[in-house]
Amino acid sequence: MALALSRYIPLGTKIPFVQQRFYAFGLSSVAIVVSIVAFLMLGLNFGIDFRGGSQIQIATEGPADLAQIRTVVSNLELGDVQVQNFGSDSIVRIRIERQAGEGTQGANAQQSAIKIVRAALDENIDGVSYRATSVISPKVSGELVNAGIYAVVGALISMLIYIWFRFEWQFSVGAVVALAHDVILTIGMFSISQLEFNLSIIAAILTIVGYSMNDTVVVYDRIRENLRKYKRMPLADVLNQAINETLSRTTITSITTLLALFALFFLGGEVLRGFSFAMIWGVVVGTYSSIFVAAPILLVLGVQRGEFEE
Repeated sequence: MALALSRYIPLGTKIPFVQQRFYAFGLSSVAIVVSIVAFLMLGLNFGIDFRGGSQIQIATEGPADLAQIRTVVSNLELGDVQVQNFGSDSIVRIRIERQAGEGTQGANAQQSAIKIVRAALDENIDGVSYRATSVISPKVSGELVNAGIYAVVGALISMLIYIWFRFEWQFSVGAVVALAHDVILTIGMFSISQLEFNLSIIAAILTIVGYSMNDTVVVYDRIRENLRKYKRMPLADVLNQAINETLSRTTITSITTLLALFALFFLGGEVLRGFSFAMIWGVVVGTYSSIFVAAPILLVLGVQRGEFEE
């Protein structure tokens, strides 16, 4: 696949990416502000993983009629209810909003909601069987929110330390700025779209961080090589040459990754849709940030050429 794509991607490009940095920085700044405002005003549509609630997994004898199941459960007036296939056409996951009440009263309310749903399904759906039921308490969901935040922040800090030791501090700052850029824009997109934000999205964000960092390190490696190789070339030209030399690799990797992700998005079902959407968005903004943010910001930070002289 990579060899086939390489025939359509021109080698030896001389695109002046660095000269467009002010437009890119302006666009990124606007996108970050919009993302932050959207997060503060709209928030995230947290799934039951983070809000707490009940979940019932059922199986039917044939392909499940999601519309009928959704109608049956929605008529029970238990609040927000989500019905979706889970792995196959005959397996359905029903998520029920956390019921009012604290402590023992709240736990009893969750169990009562599960009993009400089961009774309604037994009465209206033929051949239904129950595979699993679970209750996620508010305390557990709060701990999951904190764990997700710690995971993302910990990943960013670890990347900063890794790049600092491997390159110089300017590269470390540039990489972390690019990673923070990708994370903020991804969260902003979920705030604007109000797609469900659950643990799988946290996993997607961490994957995006790793993917974006891999792209950035490839560009940074070539920049370091060119700084040693072309000692009299202006820094802007060195950065441009490094980006153009790695452009074919970056483009091919992104395209092949997106092909797999689009297949997951359209064919993977509802369960994988949020994760695959987050990954598609992350690959796009990660590739953009590696080219238009991580590399050009080195010109702003002022990388000293002497640091790379052997």
